[in-house]
Amino acid sequence: MITVDSPVASVFGKSHKKRQLVRDGLGIETVEDLLFYFPRRYVKTTEVSDVAEPVEGEAISVVGEVTASEIKPFRDRRTHRMSYRVEVRITTNGPDFSLSFFSPYDSQAEKEARRMAPGKLGMFVGKAKRFGTTWQIAQPHSVMFDEEGDGGLAASVKGLLPIYRVTSKLYSWDVQKVVQGALDLVQDVPDPVPEDLRREHGLLDVMTALRWIHGPDDYQQVGAAQKRFRFEEALITQLVLARRRAQQRAVGAQARTGDRGGLLAAFDERLPFTLTAGQREVGARIEHDLAEPHPMNRLLQGEVGSGKTLVALRAMLRVVDSDAQAALLAPTEVLAQQHARSIAAMLGDLASGGMLGGSAEGTTIALLTGSMGAAQRREALARIASGEAGIVIGTHALLEEAVDFADLGLVVVDEQHRFGVEQRAALTDKAGTPPHVLVMTATPIPRTVAMTVFGDLETSVLSELPAGRAPIQTNVVPLVDHPHWLDRVWERVREEVGAGHQVYVVCPRISGDVSEQGETDQLDVDEDDNVVTPKVQLTAVEELLPHLEQGPLAGLRLAMLHGRLPADEKDRTMRSFAAGEIDVLVSTTVIEVGVDVANATTMVLMDADRFGVSQLHQLRGRVGRGGLPGLCLLVSRADDGSPARERLDAVAATTDGFELSRVDLEQRREGDVLGRSQSGFRSSLRTLRVLRDEKTIIAAREAAEALLAADEDLASTPQLARAVAHLEHSRQSEFMEKA
Repeated sequence: MITVDSPVASVFGKSHKKRQLVRDGLGIETVEDLLFYFPRRYVKTTEVSDVAEPVEGEAISVVGEVTASEIKPFRDRRTHRMSYRVEVRITTNGPDFSLSFFSPYDSQAEKEARRMAPGKLGMFVGKAKRFGTTWQIAQPHSVMFDEEGDGGLAASVKGLLPIYRVTSKLYSWDVQKVVQGALDLVQDVPDPVPEDLRREHGLLDVMTALRWIHGPDDYQQVGAAQKRFRFEEALITQLVLARRRAQQRAVGAQARTGDRGGLLAAFDERLPFTLTAGQREVGARIEHDLAEPHPMNRLLQGEVGSGKTLVALRAMLRVVDSDAQAALLAPTEVLAQQHARSIAAMLGDLASGGMLGGSAEGTTIALLTGSMGAAQRREALARIASGEAGIVIGTHALLEEAVDFADLGLVVVDEQHRFGVEQRAALTDKAGTPPHVLVMTATPIPRTVAMTVFGDLETSVLSELPAGRAPIQTNVVPLVDHPHWLDRVWERVREEVGAGHQVYVVCPRISGDVSEQGETDQLDVDEDDNVVTPKVQLTAVEELLPHLEQGPLAGLRLAMLHGRLPADEKDRTMRSFAAGEIDVLVSTTVIEVGVDVANATTMVLMDADRFGVSQLHQLRGRVGRGGLPGLCLLVSRADDGSPARERLDAVAATTDGFELSRVDLEQRREGDVLGRSQSGFRSSLRTLRVLRDEKTIIAAREAAEALLAADEDLASTPQLARAVAHLEHSRQSEFMEKA
């Protein structure tokens, strides 16, 4: 008896080679893997393909009608024996193609000619090749839609032919044949979606959905099958996340009510401005969470400059008022140092508790980074361990075993996308009881992404900008169309400096092919997800700086900043720029988050197409922070109409970060929503798309919460419980936390 757990070999015929290609090339091990290996698109079997002008040498696959089929004998030069060439001509809604099939036997050639007789429709694949004025399909392979007998497709081909993603030497119809065989042989496919839910949401049962998605009559059947599988995936994902939220609530934590000190009240009294309505609302929500006897796990997202750091600091002060410590984990040393300086400045004498001249209600701040000297490090470790330092700020150095806290009550993680779950867990493990966790990100996240990727975190949004933020004008500088416009860019930089302002120039590289640590280029891909390699060498900090100093910006005060510089030099450079001692800072993306210079009004982004949409939006948020209008120039060699150029045009068209985050996800084809580099496989979402399927995800979340409210162990739905447990223990689940 063949079941979904049977090895995939059990549904193959005699073709050991094809079996090996399916298993090794596609990673299909079991019958279940095979049945849930869905087509990537469909072609109509009743009409020929619309074909644009082919590109010579590239792979091509078309549905065509045979217009001629002729056998031509010839003598093989190597063997001197007679061989036979079947010359076939096909027509499409586009160019016609000629194809040649070779056979050593006349009977075999006659069989091929009959198989591809004039008037028949089929699919033809190979490489496009031009011979004079005629297009050819070289090294062709074909499947005819009326083929009968062993290995034929006639029995399974209906109105639409499914096209599967395959590897070399394996054809889409090979996968289709074995899938159809499996559907006929398999005894039982468990259906994780309960019958009452299927009825409520108008969903197919699993066997009907599998038959329709692999062998549909029409696109209506495809849509119904896809609807079912998308809901199933959303439901299982939301159940995993809802159970994780419930588990977190069940874990005990120390309530931090802030009733043992007056630090927060003293800080609020000294604020020289009024909190925005959003800051007050989110602050109240966080205070409520901190007072609960289970750990807060909250995601705080907001535009660059929306005041997230202030909200986080007020939460930290409440925890210090509860006789506990708060730790802020930053992704880079530059940002950790920036946080330490800005928080100390905001607190004033409240940051000098217990010291001469310090406030009686105050506390102290400890900074811990990897590049500190031994004496500085020992002093910081001692103040952290004793509890003297109420606020601890650091990089990954805070995660080391040598770091002990007296009573860690709150962990604030800045820019969550730079940290994995292991780092977050390492810091929370340092607390006696699980600490409260606040994750901050300036990368806007659409609602359904927050629900799918950050589903185990409650979400708060700071959408309004504080008073004093000036508008930022963004322009694309297309060097392909107007190479001389680069001269105008440097003239514009001189004008800004002449007006007493400062400028960032950001490059994608440090030198040559060396990129900033942790940075990856925005990857453009073709329709088959193959990476399109950039044709030009990218601008590097160490090469651009001397060019500017000796050329267009000669006489101005220039400096460079990147992650490979010594920590003290980076800090010194940032201090000098903040103090107005540097006119133009030529930098990598180390200035992406947290660096705050009010007098910086202009940013020039070199090779801007190599950055993602959200990253471009974050970078330009560094200017226009002092009440002065900001200018962002996106310099690019990307061709007009290319995905890279469309990305830049989108950034130039709006400053709405949430709108841009949708553009970003759509451009990244959503296979990367959970991150290609960290997940190690193409996508953690098989059929679901978090933007397209917004209504499905919301409905699935509501259904998941109702199911768990009625039956928290899912004991009444064992097939669903099995699917949820499988995801909980898979690499996808591991990565859902990392995301």
